[in-house]
Amino acid sequence: MISLENKDIISILDFTKEEILYILDISKRMEEGEGSSEILKGKVLANLFFEPSTRTRLSFETAMKRLGGDVVGFDELGTTSTVKGESLRDSVKIIEGYCDIIVLRHFLEGASRLTADSVSIPVINGGDGASQHPTQTFVDLYTIKKEKGGLENLSIGFLGDLKYGRTAHSLAYALSNFGAEMYFISPPSLRIPKDYLEELESRNVSYHEVESLSEVSSKLDILYCTRIQKERFSDPVDYEKVRGIYKLSKAVMDELNVKEDLKILHPLPRVDEMDESLDDTSYAVYFQQAHSGIPVRKTLLAMVLGAIK
Repeated sequence: MISLENKDIISILDFTKEEILYILDISKRMEEGEGSSEILKGKVLANLFFEPSTRTRLSFETAMKRLGGDVVGFDELGTTSTVKGESLRDSVKIIEGYCDIIVLRHFLEGASRLTADSVSIPVINGGDGASQHPTQTFVDLYTIKKEKGGLENLSIGFLGDLKYGRTAHSLAYALSNFGAEMYFISPPSLRIPKDYLEELESRNVSYHEVESLSEVSSKLDILYCTRIQKERFSDPVDYEKVRGIYKLSKAVMDELNVKEDLKILHPLPRVDEMDESLDDTSYAVYFQQAHSGIPVRKTLLAMVLGAIK
């Protein structure tokens, strides 16, 4: 039996293949309505969001409430004592006295690890800087497994911002457990960082770096699209150089040579990289992907808080 009780969820690299599959299995049971809706009654989640969020914050809040727990926290930096000069370490050491588990989103890489090292309660990384976003990865894996019937030996294309795209980083690491063939499709300035490629190489992952989607579209089982993240650029001029460089639409997909059962995922929000005309095609599963955040995050909360063994 696999237990996550009192375990921090900081990086997808902290999980074995067996643990990942077990979490996905429990998530399926959660979605099918198995288990008590009050298993976290009396528990309090602190949602600490130092960066904007819709899906991650609200799905964690919904998941906790549907399991009978309560939620405190904030989603605006300006409402916290950080504006008075309070350090992150001091903030979380105070907040741990008010709750049983923390979900943290922060603009600095390593903030979640620092928080986990500073408090005695479990910490879940809700996205830190351009590093990782492990719970989104579980949502992505759950969606892929549901759509494809499994995770083994798939061809995955990652499109867009692969330099700052923490969701792409975490998903690539996770899929390295399942024999994936990876295609990193980006402009030169937004290539996936070298240290991530070195980690994939150490895991004997086969990968390819290209600039054109059409070059590899026929090979893909999954296309993971990402937003060009304006907020990660220190120079607006650099952002304008790559803004809108990839634009998916129904018309574009009709012109590309793709597999009939290709599925397109996107962690959202989208800006101009994916047209609404794509929404009604058989390729689009990104709204289902977002909704899968509820059963997956219910599972993670329940397991970490010891309600599911």
